[in-house]
Amino acid sequence: MDFRVKDLSKMRRFPSPQDGLRAMAEKAPRAEALAESWMESVRPLAAQVYALRRRIATITVAVLAGLLFVHVMFGANGMIVYKQKRAEYESLQKRIAQEQKESELYTQQIQGLKTDERAIEKEAREQLRYVRPGEYVYVPPAPANPPPPSNHSARK
Repeated sequence: MDFRVKDLSKMRRFPSPQDGLRAMAEKAPRAEALAESWMESVRPLAAQVYALRRRIATITVAVLAGLLFVHVMFGANGMIVYKQKRAEYESLQKRIAQEQKESELYTQQIQGLKTDERAIEKEAREQLRYVRPGEYVYVPPAPANPPPPSNHSARK
């Protein structure tokens, strides 16, 4: 494809800066009249807004204060979330204290088993059912008849 222009008279001509100024000077009175009519229609509204400016400012501040209050109370880091996190923190602190006491108890028990012969003997008697020579251990007999199964599938 050949995009060359063969006839230069058909080529579009860019306007000169003088043409732009001339067009603006010709349309200026019409633009001024349009602006004047627009100002006349807006002027009463502007006067009302100016007269009510203190009320508008007060209402704006009140709305902003309300929005700030809602954000502080119910926002992502608001008071409601803070109280929930605080309760969770206190509950976890209690659990930590409980676990530490339990850990200390186990530590004492382990230390006792390492050093105290009575503790070792007690654990051997309870868990391993050891006895000293000449002692007897009473073991209750197993029940003679086991209870019947609660459903039919358990009988197999």
